[in-house]
Amino acid sequence: MNTILSHECTCRPEPLISPFGFKGGTLTELWQVVCRLWDSEGHHGIGLGVQSVLWSDSAVFARLGQEQGNQLMLSMTRHALLLLEGRPLSRPDLMLHDLIPALWEYGRRKSGLKNLRLTFVLNALTPVDWALWQLYAKACGCLQLTRLAAPITSALSCRQPLLGGIPLISYGTSPEEILRLAGEGAFLYKIKIGSAPEGPHQLDAMLEWDCRRLLDIHKLVSGRATPHTHCGHPMYYLDANGRYDSPERVERLLDFASRQGFLDRILLLEEPFAEDNLQNVRHLPIPVVGDESAHSADDARRLIEEYGYSAMALKPVAKTLSVTLEVLEVARQRRIPCFCADLTVNPAMTEYNKALAARLPLLPGLKCGVMESNGAQNYLAWDRMLSEDPAAGESWALPAKGLYRLNHDFFQNDGGIWRDVLSP
Repeated sequence: MNTILSHECTCRPEPLISPFGFKGGTLTELWQVVCRLWDSEGHHGIGLGVQSVLWSDSAVFARLGQEQGNQLMLSMTRHALLLLEGRPLSRPDLMLHDLIPALWEYGRRKSGLKNLRLTFVLNALTPVDWALWQLYAKACGCLQLTRLAAPITSALSCRQPLLGGIPLISYGTSPEEILRLAGEGAFLYKIKIGSAPEGPHQLDAMLEWDCRRLLDIHKLVSGRATPHTHCGHPMYYLDANGRYDSPERVERLLDFASRQGFLDRILLLEEPFAEDNLQNVRHLPIPVVGDESAHSADDARRLIEEYGYSAMALKPVAKTLSVTLEVLEVARQRRIPCFCADLTVNPAMTEYNKALAARLPLLPGLKCGVMESNGAQNYLAWDRMLSEDPAAGESWALPAKGLYRLNHDFFQNDGGIWRDVLSP
């Protein structure tokens, strides 16, 4: 029987151009992880990961800080690799579910946090899961994502020739940067809301800041035309990261947008409420997206059926490909649209997202596919990281005028995700 024999794990911190603010905190670097697995038949699999402690569990970030939080997550990744040694190689999603309970308990002990979020565990497991998928693909002799994913979901049936890159507008993104992105053809902007100018618990001040911020951005880009939205103008995707406390406060934000004339430009609202304070959102006038709170297929099902969420942000770069495919199938069965969101990942991991995003149906309101991609905005050494991408030089690797153009070679090769990468 084919078994997993050995592993290797390396990590490199990558500094950001400027502090990256969200959830009321800031990051200055992101750790890039590479995992390698070898099996008894001589095959090997390589998986990449980007650690985002603040995104995956803000309580860990508050307790341990950036450095120690990253050390914790890296220790969990390495522990997962150790747990795999000697196990028979089987379908990666099944192996992942066997790992999660033991790794979750390990993380609780190491962190001292009994309520460690599952998203933190999945973030630690992402490079392990991708290494398992690559190893499994090679062992099966099948390097085709749709065929490998078929036992889990039948949702990857589209072939979008164009993917618009969704840039990120964080708390500190300058007007000059926003105008530069607009000039490059951006037509859907992900805007971080939920800033804490007077502290994390001053929610009236947060709402006031968010209203001003949205209006300022709208004034900058609203007059531009685009062929890629049904309204003919740029649209907005708001990400609250669980910072709002009640539907009433969200309604006040949306009422402001309505009075200022841009409510119809808001395509999506992501994660308005923390997962321990979920609220029914069926009455809100825009689609509400599940992200961090959708740790699993069961979570996605509950968000849709009990709380009225009407879209899902997929994160194969943050919550594992295995869990992402399961969430996607739940959404497909309920005709819930999905899209791929970023975690400020490196260029090679951008191809992970692209391989899925290109096979999803269009979001209502848009005329082409989309995928969040903000690494170029945030990494100090982005140009050097581009040279490390196995897809470097391919026509689909870089956007032109805000669009990734995907051809037959892209779909035949899944964007190069099965190729080896030798550095973080």
